[in-house]
Amino acid sequence: MIEVRNLVKKYGAFEAVKDVSFNLPGGQVLGFLGPNGAGKTTVMKILTGFHFPSGGEAIVGGVSVRDDPVAVKRLIGYLPEGVPLYGDLTVTEYLDFIADARLMPKEKRKTAIEAALEQCGLTQMANRRIETLSKGYKQRAGLAQAIVHDPPILILDEPTTGLDPNQIIEIRGLIKDLGSRKTVILSTHILQEVEAVCTQVLILNSGRIAAQGSPSGIAASLRGGENWTLTLKGASIDSIKQDLETLAQSFNGKMEVSSIRPAAAYTGPAVQTSFVISSETGENAEKIFDWAVSLNLKILEMGKKKTSLEDIFVKLTNRQDDDSEVSDEK
Repeated sequence: MIEVRNLVKKYGAFEAVKDVSFNLPGGQVLGFLGPNGAGKTTVMKILTGFHFPSGGEAIVGGVSVRDDPVAVKRLIGYLPEGVPLYGDLTVTEYLDFIADARLMPKEKRKTAIEAALEQCGLTQMANRRIETLSKGYKQRAGLAQAIVHDPPILILDEPTTGLDPNQIIEIRGLIKDLGSRKTVILSTHILQEVEAVCTQVLILNSGRIAAQGSPSGIAASLRGGENWTLTLKGASIDSIKQDLETLAQSFNGKMEVSSIRPAAAYTGPAVQTSFVISSETGENAEKIFDWAVSLNLKILEMGKKKTSLEDIFVKLTNRQDDDSEVSDEK
């Protein structure tokens, strides 16, 4: 449904998007992630026909953005980060205006508007002036204008901004439902939102793709082995660091230790220390357990650590700008 090939966008000498390529079929929800200035908004503006690429190609619903941006706009429902609402109109009047601007036949508008109002939980607000609505309901009105013409593709920039927790859950459910029937690109800074809603993830950093694929696939490709969290009692942090060198030898050097810190307040020698062991070889817990026992250390807690989307995001976006890319696609 969406195909992006070697996309480049320059603003003068500044290259905001650098050789970005990805495919998104129908019935998928793509989480678009990246730090501020990564190029997310630029890519979305190209896909919606607001900007032309400096190089490469963007194909939306079989139509080239460069060749026919108006046809592309007909296929897309777009929710920008700053929704262009008209406060002096009621919600129904606003949606009727949007439907008219999209050249919807007059006889189909009433049904379409009622459906959009119901889907976005706005039916009881239909005759309220937009300027009187709360921020959350204004955001819902913005989402309603994106779906009123029933487009096959939705591009949503921070769709849950300003919503309370209950509203966020409702909108996430709506997006997930829409994603089963449409192609959806969701840009957000809320990583839990991506994990809850998205089937695919694309992480941009400094205008390049840092990772793409399913959340679990990206995590597996980054992890490459096992991560264990340990809390031990019976040794200081300094001695633990030395003892871990012995453990590393049993892993043939393919082991990293991070987040070494006191696990709790202590007095005297009864030290509690927590840390994370990462092994490239995928060793099991037995070797780590035997190591602790051999040093007379008490294991207070030991568990396999799941690589979260937050871990992935921090690791990838803290990298230097280079040509590296992580993908779970074969």
